[in-house]
Amino acid sequence: MSRIIANPKILGGKPVIRGTRIAVTLILDLMGSGMTPREIVSEYPHLSESDVLAAAHYAATVLDTERITFLKAS
Repeated sequence: MSRIIANPKILGGKPVIRGTRIAVTLILDLMGSGMTPREIVSEYPHLSESDVLAAAHYAATVLDTERITFLKAS
């Protein structure tokens, strides 16, 4: 069972940690600001470190399948 779900009835369909309204993007923002998984869990005790790592893995998987189109400068 995936820890990440996307349901149009929860946060407008944004990917969240299953059983919460905590968006993957929030976790990534916290990690980007320098917080460790342990610190995130300390702030959000209903999460586990596995949830935090699942969010990072989910984001990596999405980016790995994403194609970026670069526009030529005029």
